[in-house]
Amino acid sequence: MSSNVDRETFDQIMVPNYAPQKMIPVKGLGSRVWDQKGNEFIDFAGGIAVNALGHCHPELTAALHHQADQLWHLSNVWTNEPALQLAQALCDKTFAEKVYFANSGAEANEAAFKLARKYAYDNFSADKHEIISCNNSFHGRTLFTVSVGGQPKYREGFEPVPAGISHVPFNDIDALEQQITDNTCAVVIEPIQGEGGITPATTKYLQAARNLCSEHNALLIFDEIQTGVGRTGKLYAYQHSQVTPDILTTAKALGGGFPIAAMLSTEKVATSFNVGSHGSTYGGNPLGCAVALKLLQIVDTPEVLEGVFHKHHQITQQIAQFNQKTELFKDIRGQGLLIGCELSEQFQGKARLFLELAQQTGLMVLVAGLNVIRLTPSLIIPENDIKEGLARFNHTMHLFNQQA
Repeated sequence: MSSNVDRETFDQIMVPNYAPQKMIPVKGLGSRVWDQKGNEFIDFAGGIAVNALGHCHPELTAALHHQADQLWHLSNVWTNEPALQLAQALCDKTFAEKVYFANSGAEANEAAFKLARKYAYDNFSADKHEIISCNNSFHGRTLFTVSVGGQPKYREGFEPVPAGISHVPFNDIDALEQQITDNTCAVVIEPIQGEGGITPATTKYLQAARNLCSEHNALLIFDEIQTGVGRTGKLYAYQHSQVTPDILTTAKALGGGFPIAAMLSTEKVATSFNVGSHGSTYGGNPLGCAVALKLLQIVDTPEVLEGVFHKHHQITQQIAQFNQKTELFKDIRGQGLLIGCELSEQFQGKARLFLELAQQTGLMVLVAGLNVIRLTPSLIIPENDIKEGLARFNHTMHLFNQQA
């Protein structure tokens, strides 16, 4: 495996907003990845919760190849069969009555926030435009979504940002109750904060948010970009709590690696996106919708979803056992195959070092901030890959303990 480009090429020609690792993956199959030099890695990163069925799943590649021979793109001057079939499936499997397609999680959230304001404008007044989000939340990198996100570091240097947005502590019912008013158009919550450190919302908090939104005629938006499509052991995380939002956003795993996103909504709310009020050139393109439909059919089965629960316990219990010797982590948390291992106090700020050392052992992991190691492997990662990956994770823990 050779190429005329390498990691140095990135520094020469790419905008420096990323700092990728030195090795460049060139091939993936299932939960294994190979780099330019032929080195093999076990993938516990999953493209940040995107590769729900691993790399090059044969049924997904077949769906893509089939659609590629039929129809690639039309624009939204016309609709297409794969988009209609996928939208119908999403409505059948969730609370949703209407679907809007986009290309990324940020675009789906942008649509959700715009729809919330438009709905309030149409049904109440222009004063009802305020959006409440949570500290440490993450909703995307557009100017609107980064403003709703609760991490100031992502807004720095881009001010002035859109007004009418406030933030409250996550899982703090009293704070939300004090902040929400009749001028609130929406409350936005991640059922599990992903970039914020893999922190789950309590059912009590979600129920309180639902009640407060209903009381103040505000919409409840669940950002399920990272938790959706089987990641937590349910098709969508809201199904664990039985707390139903008015709007839900989904992306990442929806296409299994092919860029696609969706905003799901009740019919009552969706009506405010009248003709011409919002749009996307590529949103709902036949290629992405064909792949996503096949992925939904595979993931939304007892075999896959129950397997996520089993894999969660296997991975977290084994890491907890490793941790008894090293005491690297002060908490191991999450749901399904969205797992966060928070570093102990003496190792705070060194999550990136763990990621780099893991790569040396042949393992791909992620971080969630400076202090949390994030694991988001394929939902169908084979047993042998779990065992071998955990052995490499244990090796990484010992290396980290020596070098941190």
